[in-house]
Amino acid sequence: MTVVLKHVFQIYVWLFVYPVAWLWTALIAIIVIILTWLGAGAWADKYVARLWGRFILWITPVRVNIHNADVIDASQSYVIVANHQSTYDILALYGYLPMAFKWVMKIELRKVPFIGYTCNLMGHIYVDRSNRRAAKQTMQQAGEKLTGGTSVLFFPEGTRNNGHELLPFKKGAFKMAQSLSLPILPVTIKGADNVMPAKSLRILPGTIELFFHAPISPESFKEQSTESLIEHVRAQISKAL
Repeated sequence: MTVVLKHVFQIYVWLFVYPVAWLWTALIAIIVIILTWLGAGAWADKYVARLWGRFILWITPVRVNIHNADVIDASQSYVIVANHQSTYDILALYGYLPMAFKWVMKIELRKVPFIGYTCNLMGHIYVDRSNRRAAKQTMQQAGEKLTGGTSVLFFPEGTRNNGHELLPFKKGAFKMAQSLSLPILPVTIKGADNVMPAKSLRILPGTIELFFHAPISPESFKEQSTESLIEHVRAQISKAL
């Protein structure tokens, strides 16, 4: 896409993509809230919320290509660890991750209209990183939700990177995997930064690649230090970028 077309495309983004995406987000949030109140929260989390991500990707438009999804056992709970390039990472994972999961997200997102309350109602996990003691207690409580194939998803970088180089990984995801003896599922997200770069409101059509790496069994890192485990997982995610 030429520079001129990129600028022209932003008219469509601001007049259509952003307004429709926010209206769709509000509508999906209301539907999820009502279904949860009616006792169908798990169904809403699995199916209705997935429509949220896929629809916004479709109107952008963004294609998502999936690689190696056959490594996933839908009945197994995982600690999912993914790199973080863009807001569109969230849409791609919500739309196409083939399992039930809970996000681990920073507590500031609790204040976002519609999204904050709905995610809390759905059982996603807010962590106050400024309070280490509270964060540790939250992570312990999160482990109780990992039953029946429900997984937990971390962006261990803690914030969006520049799309090319990974930021240092925080330890929370890896300590949880070690303490609960859960396999780690590394996921590489590629191309989301071209759709919507970090710290930018510009959106362009494109393709996002999701690479699922072979799960790392708890037996293989039982005697491994957290730091060594982090470096191993970070290398796996990095090699697909």
